[in-house]
Amino acid sequence: MEKVLRKLQSGSDIRGIAIQHEDKQVTLNRETVAALAQGYVNYISKKLGKNPEEIAVSAGTDPRITGGKLQCAFIEELLDAGMTVYDFGLSTTPSMFMSTIFEKYNCDAAIMFTASHLPFYYNGIKFFTKEGGFEKEDIKQVIENSIDILKNSTVKQTKKGKIVKTTIIKDYSKFLVEKIRTEVNSKKNYEKPLEGLHIVVDAGNGAGGFFAEEVLEVLGAKTAGSAFLNPDGLFPNHVPNPEDETAMGFLKRAVLNSKADFGIIFDTDVDRASCVDKNGEEINRNRLIALSSAIVLEQNPGSTIVTDSITSDELNEFITKLGGKHFRYQRGYKNVINKAKELNEKGIECPLAIETSGHAAFKENNFLDDGAYLTAKILITLAKLHEENKNIEDLLEGYKEPLESKEIRLNVNTQSIKEYADKVISELEQFVKEEPEWSQVEENYEGIRVNCKGGEGSGWFLLRSSLHEPIICINMEADYAGGVEKTEKKLAEFLKKYSEIDTSAL
Repeated sequence: MEKVLRKLQSGSDIRGIAIQHEDKQVTLNRETVAALAQGYVNYISKKLGKNPEEIAVSAGTDPRITGGKLQCAFIEELLDAGMTVYDFGLSTTPSMFMSTIFEKYNCDAAIMFTASHLPFYYNGIKFFTKEGGFEKEDIKQVIENSIDILKNSTVKQTKKGKIVKTTIIKDYSKFLVEKIRTEVNSKKNYEKPLEGLHIVVDAGNGAGGFFAEEVLEVLGAKTAGSAFLNPDGLFPNHVPNPEDETAMGFLKRAVLNSKADFGIIFDTDVDRASCVDKNGEEINRNRLIALSSAIVLEQNPGSTIVTDSITSDELNEFITKLGGKHFRYQRGYKNVINKAKELNEKGIECPLAIETSGHAAFKENNFLDDGAYLTAKILITLAKLHEENKNIEDLLEGYKEPLESKEIRLNVNTQSIKEYADKVISELEQFVKEEPEWSQVEENYEGIRVNCKGGEGSGWFLLRSSLHEPIICINMEADYAGGVEKTEKKLAEFLKKYSEIDTSAL
């Protein structure tokens, strides 16, 4: 079990196979969850400086069919340790964190069972305190504590804890509703500032279906044409993932067929979101960052927007034209959020940390990556523009998309991906120096980013190792036809000497 437990760490989360599927064996079951819970009790008690019986913990799950039984196994261990547990049942990841903020609950910590957008046979666990989500080192220590307890049988039985079964979704919905009402502050219709707007939601049968009825309709919006609002842990219609082309296709069609003003799509646990405008155009990835930046820079002129490393040069130009500063950092939503926090601590105003995946965290909202809150911020702007007979697309005036873009993932046959990737990057740096049309971007915090300029136009690529898999990722963009192919051919020529890299995708 020791080896299995260590493999369950996925960055700052726990993720594993919860249902046997084809050749994938179960790694996250009642037994491993119980062991993790024991390690968690030990860790959270020390972290908070409290005895278990003094700690109140909330627990919730997305609709995955394994969520209930895994959550129960975890809760049993918490109760045996003497903790007070709020069992919220079906929940969203952001609402679980807010259980530590809302005075009604004032939980010391929160636990969410989810594997985000991964297929139904996966599950996982996210952990929070009032300070935010766990870091990688926190997860590592929980696992090591679990292993130590299994080896030494150090679990102490105490007075049985207390369980409170309730829901937090209605409280969280009210929080969002009041946020939108207050900030729109409509003189025409304060209670229903979204009246006259038609907005559709695609929840992908995840946990986000509440948003249509509990938020949009309460605020006066029409939601006809919304799809897959009912939770279904098998996700029978499409993967609940704003980055998935099929999922976005469903939302585009829903907006156009319903002649809606706006469309919203959430991932499974609602910590990510993306949108579609009335014309069926995606507001996703770089475009979503551009829209979010326009909103926060109007409220915080001259401030800094932190993004992940693969954002476009066009986005950088757009943020700069708005008077803001753009700080590209390492991929991974926790990396981006932590960098934003660090900048603020140094006195550099940074109101937003956002990844191209749709993870967006606002300073005003405890730097919580929250798809519903991101949507609320956009809807506030949408409502104000609607009163002025303007559209959300007006905020994106001057923003340009690259003509071509591509992401390539190359499998690497090695156990030490970071060391191997570092070698490749070091040798690529020399290769770049010898390419007259290429130049390395010096201010770069992940892998190697290279500008590619020639007579036809310009572009760039970023080569990096994956955060969790033995994969080298390459992102490329160009502002002219054939630019990506040209870059790809040169990279293929460079990479062909590395036998451990599968270059068949090039």
